[in-house]
Amino acid sequence: MLIHKMGALIGSTPIFKFTHHDHPLPKNSCIYAKLEHLNPGGSVKDRLAKYLITEGLRSGRITEQTTIIEPTAGNTGIALALVALEHKLKTIFVVPEKFSLEKQQIMKALGAKVINTPSQEGIKGAIAKAKELAQSMEHSYLPLQFENPANPKAYTHSLGPEIFNELGAQITSFVAGVGSGGTFAGVAQYLKEQIPHIRLVGVEPEGSILNGGAEHPHEIEGIGVEFIPPFFEGLSIDGFETISDAEGFACTRELAKKHGLLVGSSSGAAFVAALREAQRLPENSHILTIFPDKADRYLSKGIYNT
Repeated sequence: MLIHKMGALIGSTPIFKFTHHDHPLPKNSCIYAKLEHLNPGGSVKDRLAKYLITEGLRSGRITEQTTIIEPTAGNTGIALALVALEHKLKTIFVVPEKFSLEKQQIMKALGAKVINTPSQEGIKGAIAKAKELAQSMEHSYLPLQFENPANPKAYTHSLGPEIFNELGAQITSFVAGVGSGGTFAGVAQYLKEQIPHIRLVGVEPEGSILNGGAEHPHEIEGIGVEFIPPFFEGLSIDGFETISDAEGFACTRELAKKHGLLVGSSSGAAFVAALREAQRLPENSHILTIFPDKADRYLSKGIYNT
């Protein structure tokens, strides 16, 4: 394969099939994991970045003079910086201090400017700072993934159809992590239209609020919310699984040692939740999950420490 832009490699990621033959899955069920960490920017957010910039250029909201500003935990920033390179666009990302140094270093390596906000202010603080910067800077564009309807649309147009084309109507349940909520909502909406009986289960770490728990810091990155994503309005979600840091990290290490899957802790949390879902469902069920990003951007967080 010959390419001249890294963006050409976004999408068409493989699906890994876990069965009871190679993993202790209950009731002869199987779990499918879409390996989104194999996108060129290392995460599912590559799809979002490509969609946002393409739509921004088409609509005229982005021009050659535009600086893209975005609050991010890291993966969206990396993805936007990667796609922005193709169009020679400047990027500024606002990141809470608590998020991994590796992700911040990768954003800088791709030419982005990173501005940190206090960890205790969370993503809300990063959003407020990004809005302040955008208002003070001429020729800026703030995609604001946390409230932009283009976020779920990116996945309704790409990831959802890819999954359905590969697995068809055999999917019993869709179980995936919730951060901005765009990936979950976009894929869930598409699959629900194709498979009306499919179950939809969101995954969060302890310290997230979807199951009504108290908000507090957590080590699992990339998922977890401080407010209910607006994209969930009108979406019939069957429930949420709350996963502890210990469970998520232990499963992440197991995925590496057993299967050679070098994925982030949000993937470990998603797999724990998928196993719980398999226990609830009848025999021979088919659970789909998403492994959103790579492990190498969390080494400083002790992702493989025992």
